[in-house]
Amino acid sequence: MKNRSRVYVRLIVTAITLVLSATATAEVVDNWGNMQKDYFPGKNLEPGSFIRLTAPQRAESGAQVPFAFSIDYPMTTEKYIKSVFVFVDANPVPLTAVFHFNPLNGKAEISTRIRLETDSFVHVVAQSSDGKSYMNAIPIRASGGCGGTIGGDESAARASAGKMKMVVDKPVKMGSFNHVRLLIKHPMYTGLQRDLELQGYRPAFFINQIKAKYNGMLVMNADTFIGISEDPNIQFGFVPDKPGTFEVIIKDNEGGTFTKSIEVKEE
Repeated sequence: MKNRSRVYVRLIVTAITLVLSATATAEVVDNWGNMQKDYFPGKNLEPGSFIRLTAPQRAESGAQVPFAFSIDYPMTTEKYIKSVFVFVDANPVPLTAVFHFNPLNGKAEISTRIRLETDSFVHVVAQSSDGKSYMNAIPIRASGGCGGTIGGDESAARASAGKMKMVVDKPVKMGSFNHVRLLIKHPMYTGLQRDLELQGYRPAFFINQIKAKYNGMLVMNADTFIGISEDPNIQFGFVPDKPGTFEVIIKDNEGGTFTKSIEVKEE
């Protein structure tokens, strides 16, 4: 009888767990079937449990959702992750960013903030240098990140767009993996936000390209879209072989180009 009771208890606990799990993801938009056909036609996407995704289960604001991926995969000249696509299924523009890596990164990982218009799955697709593609996903609850109303002085926001702060975490070690933290001042208007005073829609104005170089060599570059939050905050890694200059060049959809550089040395 005791064994039977234990079995019943296990069954009940399992049932409750399944119900809670289903409730947690209920109504979270998952459009991946159609999106995969559109973005990766005829491509086989293998499950990528080694693509580790970090995000809150429920974000306080859909306009500023912390999100990170870190991929446990070799980053050698023979084999490495070359591109990572980030999609927010329920956003008006699902493709949020495409990050391009190379062995100088040391590891394919990004920490940033994204927008969610409503509860949604976020899908991440990683493509390796040998032509394989891997996918992982995470559900996030948040809302109102792409549309809604917006206040503030638009002209002042445009005037300050492109200002950057950049630091390399200390202590810096040559030949080892180091983190770079980049903060960019930019309103990242989506084109779907209504001006509180004028009642019209503010035109889309966002960063669409980020390039990071060390001693003239491309470390990481990214194509970004309206799903990246206002004032982008991006962390990534690189492996410096010697002291030198780290430079970032960003461009926006209106043709603006902005640069920032810092000297890197071992301490």
